[in-house]
Amino acid sequence: MKLLVIEDEPSLMQSIMEYFTQIDFLCEGVMTYAEALRKIDDYNYDCIILDINLPDGSGFELLKYLREYKKDAGIVIISARNSLDDKITGLNFGADDYVTKPFHLSELNARIKALIRRKYAHGIDILEAGNLKMDLAARTVTCENQILSLTKNEFNLLLYLINNKNRVVSKQAIAEHIYGDETDNMPSFDFVYSHIKNLKRKLKEKGCEDIVQTVYGLGYKLAI
Repeated sequence: MKLLVIEDEPSLMQSIMEYFTQIDFLCEGVMTYAEALRKIDDYNYDCIILDINLPDGSGFELLKYLREYKKDAGIVIISARNSLDDKITGLNFGADDYVTKPFHLSELNARIKALIRRKYAHGIDILEAGNLKMDLAARTVTCENQILSLTKNEFNLLLYLINNKNRVVSKQAIAEHIYGDETDNMPSFDFVYSHIKNLKRKLKEKGCEDIVQTVYGLGYKLAI
């Protein structure tokens, strides 16, 4: 899962990013409205944690921008503003949840997991593709009741393909989803081929259907 943290308090942003990185989220963080806008324009995220008080702009305006341009990331507002009017405004603008500071990171995690279940799995923890089952809560993948040993990047790649099933995704889109800004310093996207190759091998070894397909010249897709 790819997470963007928009928070202008350095210690809180660092704590959030460290917590979610430890549970295998790919996390990126920004502290200003301008940086957030660039990230939102350049990349797609599964979930965005959004502080509405930013030094150079309003988080509410970012929220309106996200929804106006059909960005479908889940959005959780975190704010010290706990008035009913602020909560109603955030939810009416398209936020999925509103958490008042201070909060426990475990609570934020639970809310994000619930959001992800609603967004990707219609309220359940299990995604299925052919004879493949992906447990979002346990972060496990099974095929014919056999557990696949996937790396963090392979798990995130498979989830990205499942969420875009029957759609062709390019090497660049995959690279940016897995590595974010780090892709700017990479000479090529050949590593995506290696990830795909290893993932397909592991699926085949466990008897999974051949659902990850190469679309030559364009990219890859999960076909079911």
